[in-house]
Amino acid sequence: MGVRIVMLGGPGAGKGTQAKRMAEAYGLPHISTGDIFRAHLKSGTPLGLQVRQYLDSGGLVPDALTCEIVADRIVQEDCANGFILDGFPRSLPQAEELRRVLAALGSGIDVAINVDVTDEEIIARLCSRRSCGTCGAIYNLKFGPPKRAGVCDVDGCGGELIQRIDDQEDTIRERLRVYHETTEPIIGYYDQQGILKTVSGTGAKPDAVFHKIEEILASAGAAKVS
Repeated sequence: MGVRIVMLGGPGAGKGTQAKRMAEAYGLPHISTGDIFRAHLKSGTPLGLQVRQYLDSGGLVPDALTCEIVADRIVQEDCANGFILDGFPRSLPQAEELRRVLAALGSGIDVAINVDVTDEEIIARLCSRRSCGTCGAIYNLKFGPPKRAGVCDVDGCGGELIQRIDDQEDTIRERLRVYHETTEPIIGYYDQQGILKTVSGTGAKPDAVFHKIEEILASAGAAKVS
């Protein structure tokens, strides 16, 4: 049985990591809005050209365009038996538009999984994150440090590890403020529909969080790929 999943949680809560594991374990497409944007930009599609206009001007991609891009993705053949949405919806208007798109297809979201992590832990996690300036590999100085300090481990790379601007504390606090103001209300939205499941990620290792998610998906009727 297919299952349509929305992943929720603050920046750095680990929802993207969990979504990737779920996609592999359950054979479901992992749909990340960031990945979709990059694919359209790379291919130079009409939607990608619209996205480029906003990004080049330093603006945010409007809800309407974001929803159009996601709607275009979830009607593709590989999503017929379910999918995992990561990074969408980010606002109540996006959640409502997603509901309308799926209703027109005769379906809806089956479960919304909220990976709940305290702001303090999110700040600690993201402040410890480093990115390779050459290949883009991600490290965490606390939980997954490189073998050599400041140097990428990827074979043949050896690039310098840097702290991105959006992983600095002031930026993280602003991201959290926007999350609490704009995205967090979606948790209540799905709770009212009776499909919200919350998993505590505070102080928990990824394997422990994934085990809790497996229990949720088993109750939702999702089957792992053999």
